[in-house]
Amino acid sequence: MAALLARAGAAVTCLAGADTVRTLRTTGVRVDSHLFGTFTTPVQAAEQLSEPVDVCFVSVKSTQLDAALQRVPADVLGNALLVPLLNGIEHVDLLRQRYPAARVVPATIRVESTRTEAGVVLHTSPFVVVELTVVDEFRAQVQELADDLEQAGLTVRLSDNEQEVLWSKLNFLAPFALLTTHEQATAGEVRERNRDDLRALVAEVAAVARAEGAVGDDQQVLTFFDSLPAGMRSSMQRDAEAGRPMELDAIGAAVVRLADRHGIAVPVTARYVGELRARHPSQT
Repeated sequence: MAALLARAGAAVTCLAGADTVRTLRTTGVRVDSHLFGTFTTPVQAAEQLSEPVDVCFVSVKSTQLDAALQRVPADVLGNALLVPLLNGIEHVDLLRQRYPAARVVPATIRVESTRTEAGVVLHTSPFVVVELTVVDEFRAQVQELADDLEQAGLTVRLSDNEQEVLWSKLNFLAPFALLTTHEQATAGEVRERNRDDLRALVAEVAAVARAEGAVGDDQQVLTFFDSLPAGMRSSMQRDAEAGRPMELDAIGAAVVRLADRHGIAVPVTARYVGELRARHPSQT
């Protein structure tokens, strides 16, 4: 997103660790994408936000969130739009508490991409879709942001329903991440050989989504799952394979916690979460 926005003419600053900052200042961001082509674009880079911005994207994984927020002082961020692109749903309340003056815009992004090294991004999915929640108090600013993202080449959807925005991704992501990581297999493989568990996971997550005020359409999720490229893998699966911390708590365990709160039985989801925790105790 930084590269696409910078290429479209936006002033972009990436916040990162010292080594990455040096790389970004020297070489910019390189993107290798079938959708956008291969290109390199310069960006600004800093270890900490030191001046006001219009928009701050929180684009780390949940396992990196605490460290990343140290780079964004609340008094410097002020009333900027704060757009979290994290997986899960529980981070939104955390951000609102930590940045009371900021205008938090719950959002999701659908993309398969990997940072192969500092400043280099491999984008492998045939899509990048960003969904933004339109909050009445700052509707104009969100619309302006959506226009900028579309001009940069991203597909943007707007919704007035915060829960629907967050759950529309989690409805799909939780079954996808749990299945592919547990089975160490691609989307195409799990949707064929683990069909019963896929249906059960989708149904359980959708039930929790409905209790939280979202639509939770089982068939829509299954149809989308079946439309994925057969070789697609989840980011949680890639993290597990690489020995990196996984977002199991934010993606799978969060569904179980909310199910308990609403008194909804989610035995298959709980089983997958429990077995993955037992298999990867040091990564969760």
